[in-house]
Amino acid sequence: MAKYDLVFEGGSAKGSAFVGALEVLQQAGHTHRRLIGTSAGAITATLLAAGYTPQEMLAAVTERLPNGKPRFASFMDPPTANDFTEQEKLNSTTMKALESVHLPGFSNLFGGAVDRLVLKALLASDRYCQLFSFAECGGFFTGAKFLEWFQEKLAAKGIPADVTFETFAARTGADLSLVASDTADVEMLVLNHRTSPDCLVALAVRMSMSIPFVWREVVWQEEWGLYRGRNKTGNIIVDGGVLSNFPIRLIATTDPFIKDVMGDTDPNGAGNLGLLIDENVAVANVADTAQPPALKLQLRTVQRVSRLVDTMTKAQDNILIQNHEHEICRIPAKGYGTTEFEMAEARLEALIESGRSAMTTHLGGRLTSAVTS
Repeated sequence: MAKYDLVFEGGSAKGSAFVGALEVLQQAGHTHRRLIGTSAGAITATLLAAGYTPQEMLAAVTERLPNGKPRFASFMDPPTANDFTEQEKLNSTTMKALESVHLPGFSNLFGGAVDRLVLKALLASDRYCQLFSFAECGGFFTGAKFLEWFQEKLAAKGIPADVTFETFAARTGADLSLVASDTADVEMLVLNHRTSPDCLVALAVRMSMSIPFVWREVVWQEEWGLYRGRNKTGNIIVDGGVLSNFPIRLIATTDPFIKDVMGDTDPNGAGNLGLLIDENVAVANVADTAQPPALKLQLRTVQRVSRLVDTMTKAQDNILIQNHEHEICRIPAKGYGTTEFEMAEARLEALIESGRSAMTTHLGGRLTSAVTS
């Protein structure tokens, strides 16, 4: 039996594969010390820290709506006009464009009333609401359904929806760190009870999984307190994967920054184990298919940007990945889409089984840095 510091890579819908890997890890009798995650990895790390077993996580990722669709499909929740504040509407690019159009007689007679009526009419269209959200809030979807689901999962373990990192650590005894990206200060955030004790855990997970242009950006609120003693109020926070999709650096290296955000922890107190989603290796017993055409069309712009972000983040993380290859469990996920939340049951099971198989192989021959307990 061994103890590990676990790092979970970001991968959004592909993160379901972690459940299978954790099943095998638990069955082998292994435990964890610290938990670190980005995006989908942040979800997994937090549920594990909250006391979820792999079996309970499996039930969560395979949950179905009354209409039979996966619960995860609801995470792609398009906005309505009511999701935007009056300030967002009045200060929007659309309003500025309408104000710049001069219609003789109308502008002087009605002031801005006509512009507001036109904007209201535009926002009555579902498709325009998505475009408005994309332009003004940084994403096509609200992310509200995800947050609702996640808070529900915390509540199932007796943890309040508004639990802070400080309270979460005291209640669970878990050392949890989640990675997000601050676009205002151009900085990777490592959110935990040391760096941001007053930040809400559920909102930190929501920040970490905010894939740019997919989900709305999260704006740091004053009541979430300071980050490493610095004010972040009003800063726009997005997916941690923008700066580090696989933050193995947080457990594999030691420098003043790491000690500050992760604590002065005994590096020999646990082994390192990173769970990485490998998009170059095919999943067994599943066709190498792409996302449905409708989803491709809807997220065409997002996919272009995501490819650029993936290239930048993987180039940065790849150096550490190469240096710590023996501490990484690679989970095949070729052909699976980042936003493929509505995958067929058999396809989802194949992905989860891919995690089981990868961890079985890893434990059988490549894991060498464990600390026996």
